[in-house]
Amino acid sequence: MRHRTRGRILNRNMSHRRAMFRNLATSLFAHERIQTTIAKAKELRPFAEKLITIAKYGAESLAKVGNATTPEEKEARAHALFMRRRLIALLGNKKYVIVGNEKNKEEVNVVDKLLKEIGPRFQTRPGGYTRIVKRATARLGDAAQTAFIELLPANEPAKKKSQPAPAVSAE
Repeated sequence: MRHRTRGRILNRNMSHRRAMFRNLATSLFAHERIQTTIAKAKELRPFAEKLITIAKYGAESLAKVGNATTPEEKEARAHALFMRRRLIALLGNKKYVIVGNEKNKEEVNVVDKLLKEIGPRFQTRPGGYTRIVKRATARLGDAAQTAFIELLPANEPAKKKSQPAPAVSAE
């Protein structure tokens, strides 16, 4: 029986699964779009969205920090530091990612990018920061169905649930 059992195992033990999600999330935030299997993308989505929500709160606190002279500014600075430390703990101290090709390598600090770019981008959005787009072609090696998981653009409105069409009376 599978009562109260949540999530896919993905043929990995818990520590391997946690490391895989940390690596996938770090790559997602660095590149803003990655390709993986559909099952991994569906499991990565809640993990990544929780990190973005933490980054939103941290970015909000960073915006309030001035030169930290008033008690409110000191509290905001402490809250921003707390959110930064939560992100580092959840990402497993995987802060830096090398982005680009061999000629144009660039080291990206993922925690800074979360707090300074991604968090403020979704400040007004209540959730649903990622999108999964299924690919038509299967992976060559094992014919697994793959998908892109990507961060939404900054100004894309939230999709509203469509209302059912009104019933037409037959008279």
